[in-house]
Amino acid sequence: MALRNNHYDVAFEELLRGQQIPYVSVDETKRALLNDASLKSMDFIVYSNQDHNLLVDVKGRRFPSGERGHRWENWATEDDISCLMQWQQVFGDGFRSLLVFAYHVTQPNVESEHDSLHTIRDRTYAFYGVWADEYGTAMKQRSPRWETVWLPAEEFRKLRSPISRFL
Repeated sequence: MALRNNHYDVAFEELLRGQQIPYVSVDETKRALLNDASLKSMDFIVYSNQDHNLLVDVKGRRFPSGERGHRWENWATEDDISCLMQWQQVFGDGFRSLLVFAYHVTQPNVESEHDSLHTIRDRTYAFYGVWADEYGTAMKQRSPRWETVWLPAEEFRKLRSPISRFL
């Protein structure tokens, strides 16, 4: 297991280990050079039993989040999506880029809103995947200044699936 200080990445990695799913943990502190361009690394390469192996970028979010109790926060950066799509081209057939939204479920009264929950290191998580290309097609700009994008809740609900569908 790689040394990680992000509990969302740690939780996802422990989920993979617990289900004995083969994966490679990528050193996300280094950016790769591809055709003289700096390219953000994905977090994991996961060898799936499904149709595609996965190039995974984990996005950790609290559920609910903020003072108003927002649900289904799903923002990413434009760079996240662009780099995932470039990696998908580099790896070629048999690999597909996936955003994994790892929700730290912080209140027991919202647990019923999730298809599947996982307790890892005394925290409760729900994991959902969205294909990066589908996210990229449907995304809306969230903040031009921070170069972030997001999906409206209804669109996110249509595109997301429990992580078990991808593994």
